[in-house]
Amino acid sequence: MNPLSATSWLSSLGTAGVFLVLFAETGLLVGFFLPGDSLLFTAGLFCTTSASAPVHLSLPLVLVASVAGAISGAQVGFVLGRRGGRALLGKVGNPQLHRGIERAEELFSRYGYAKAIVLARFVPVVRTVLNPLAGILDVPARTFLVWQVLGGLLWSVGVTLAGYVLGASIPGIDQYLLPIIAVVVVVSLIPLALELRRGRKRSSDEH
Repeated sequence: MNPLSATSWLSSLGTAGVFLVLFAETGLLVGFFLPGDSLLFTAGLFCTTSASAPVHLSLPLVLVASVAGAISGAQVGFVLGRRGGRALLGKVGNPQLHRGIERAEELFSRYGYAKAIVLARFVPVVRTVLNPLAGILDVPARTFLVWQVLGGLLWSVGVTLAGYVLGASIPGIDQYLLPIIAVVVVVSLIPLALELRRGRKRSSDEH
């Protein structure tokens, strides 16, 4: 199984793959590379295929699995951050994760707890590191829970339903799955690219 492929996860594990990927991506630092956005969108598409198709999923089950994975993963990440402290992130050696940490810190300083927690859900890598970082920064547990649940619902349900609506509107669209996933991945990286660009601009302005 290819861990970078949304189709591979879904064809191998079905709905369970949705839960596992979202839990690992949002709760465990090692899951930062997993295909959260493309997996949700692809799962939504697979809910519109015929029962005889190679991969066919149930929309209600996918929604339950995605919400459960996104919310429980984020909460685990928060608890790990609160208990592990800076030592947890200090062990991070991946440059991509370090950039994600910087972006997450900028989100907190610029937007405050509530908006940062919700916005981070839509930014790859940042949604992985922001949850333990919130625990490290002593974000009130109740505040984190409320806003991570809201953000988790908006992200997981919204992206899944986008795939479902597109699949239901265009018959046979699963034949073009690879280019569609490529577009979803590119679109999901736009917020991260914009944040990186803003960060470089601020750094150049300061110097």
